[in-house]
Amino acid sequence: MQTILEDMRSGISEEGIRLGGEILKQGGLVAFPTETVYGLGGNALDAEASAKIYAAKGRPSDNPLIVHIADWEAIRAIVSEIPEAAKQLADAFWPGPLTMILNKSDLVPYATTGGLETVAVRMPVNPIARALIRAGGGYVAAPSANTSGRPSPTKAEHVAEDLNGKIDMIIDGGTVDIGLESTIVDLTDGAPTILRPGYINQEMLTKVLGEVEMDRGLIAPESGVHPKAPGMKYRHYAPKADLIIVEGEAEKVRRKINELVQQQISEGKKVGVIGTDESLSYYKDGDVRSIGSRKDEITIAQHLFGLLREFDESDISVIYSEAFETPQIGQAIMNRLIKAAGHQIIRV
Repeated sequence: MQTILEDMRSGISEEGIRLGGEILKQGGLVAFPTETVYGLGGNALDAEASAKIYAAKGRPSDNPLIVHIADWEAIRAIVSEIPEAAKQLADAFWPGPLTMILNKSDLVPYATTGGLETVAVRMPVNPIARALIRAGGGYVAAPSANTSGRPSPTKAEHVAEDLNGKIDMIIDGGTVDIGLESTIVDLTDGAPTILRPGYINQEMLTKVLGEVEMDRGLIAPESGVHPKAPGMKYRHYAPKADLIIVEGEAEKVRRKINELVQQQISEGKKVGVIGTDESLSYYKDGDVRSIGSRKDEITIAQHLFGLLREFDESDISVIYSEAFETPQIGQAIMNRLIKAAGHQIIRV
């Protein structure tokens, strides 16, 4: 398959959007930018298109796809009811990086929902995404546009690395704004529950709804409680190298990472280190890279997946990373980093 590469970094191309919309209507796949990560879009109401998404990604078919809409009224056709909490969250955060789990209508095929009676719905803010959704019929199922298990794509180049020749079109809208997937909130079973943390955090949601719970499987995965979101049980975001997080007091973390790096180098291994702008000077050996600044936590989110892909290109055997418990999105950052590390954490 010849993948069409459409450059919209300088602005939306009406012809490119029209072409992308036609591809979606005909059951094809189009990768496109959102404010979170790049999505791999297919017609959400077409079971065969959803099957193509799973196949292109190598994604387990019980991992539901998020249905992207561009207008509030569109939600009425794909859910059986709209609870008051959904209206409140939409007023506060849509369009934006928030996905809501609601009970689905018969219009949405089980191939899109991973066999579940619920549907995940999001309204992105990115203008390219919204234009494409409208051009494609209003309902676009779109997980992240990467090979399943790989770091999520924050640039069109990342999409091409994984999916060029496997999908019909890639729309290049430049680097995304946030760099982490949307927050997922379940509104179908008791108290509103966060199934995946993101830019919109628990405190922000609580201000709108009152009580908002965190899925226990996310809080304490070592307890044996499985996350409710099917996708959270799979290993995600993983680089090719072995990734290990070192957590604790800053000075002790730096000392421990330096010690581990020396040990690995003595064994003839190439080692990577993930630090921040503030800590780079403390690391003397290995391939040391900054993920961003602790003073500007969004830079850490923006660079996380891209940095993991950069290490893949450097033939690194093992990567040691600091932990990043920042105020607003630290929980989301650490959720992704811990999954990328396969829960390998050294506490000092």
